[in-house]
Amino acid sequence: MASFLDHDGNITILFFGDLVGKPGRKAFASSLPRLVERYGADLVIANGENIAGGFGLTVETAQELFKAGADVITTGNHVWDNREIIPYIENTPALIRPENYPVDTPGFGSIVVKTRGGYKVCVMNAMGRIFMGLFDDPFARISDLVDERAGETPMIIVDFHGEDTREKGAFAHFLDGRVSAVIGTHTHVQTADERILPEGTAFITDAGMCGPTDSVIGVKKESAISRFLTSIPQRFETAKKDVEVQGVAITIDIKTGKSISIERFKVAYSQKEVP
Repeated sequence: MASFLDHDGNITILFFGDLVGKPGRKAFASSLPRLVERYGADLVIANGENIAGGFGLTVETAQELFKAGADVITTGNHVWDNREIIPYIENTPALIRPENYPVDTPGFGSIVVKTRGGYKVCVMNAMGRIFMGLFDDPFARISDLVDERAGETPMIIVDFHGEDTREKGAFAHFLDGRVSAVIGTHTHVQTADERILPEGTAFITDAGMCGPTDSVIGVKKESAISRFLTSIPQRFETAKKDVEVQGVAITIDIKTGKSISIERFKVAYSQKEVP
């Protein structure tokens, strides 16, 4: 793809909400060229922690996502569901896991990449703690990491993978003016609160999901309903119908790192079953 740096010295980055299973991967690959063209995008980030059957990643599915056009893959609490990913993530800097895992955890919590126009962008990953588990403090860890990376580029994107909207909002305001964008992931439900915070950081509570909407957050609705009716654990499978691609396009000033705009996108891929 060509560079899409605009005449005002801004770049646009596409961020795709959690991709779920094969339907999510196929929808991403099919829709990406049109979305790149529509927004004049120079960098593509996708949350891929659910790309292997809805739970975790495999080497094959991660490589498929990179081949389809993802420049950076972020993750979250399902990153280790398939243990084969461990040696791969140790040797693949563009596949990042939350920075606030314990310090000896394999992999990387951030990466500085060059856009197609040659500009450096830092992508970071963090995990919330409310309803999520025992992780290190994301506020302190990311704050330190921002200080470390700020000398390399003013353009910093943070995927904050969390359940609680209060925690996501507080985290974004905490970093306002220090990073270009805080993009929430994990809940698979696209929120309608995208905005530029007072000091120039773009924020949305959740970027949404790339996957089947005729579902309960991507899994077959019958299994999800049964779990609530009986409290018996179910084998969740990825649904297949009414597949959409959801995410945001963020435009950033390359000199200041401040965001100029953030726009949600929601694109239908297929109403039929995606095998």
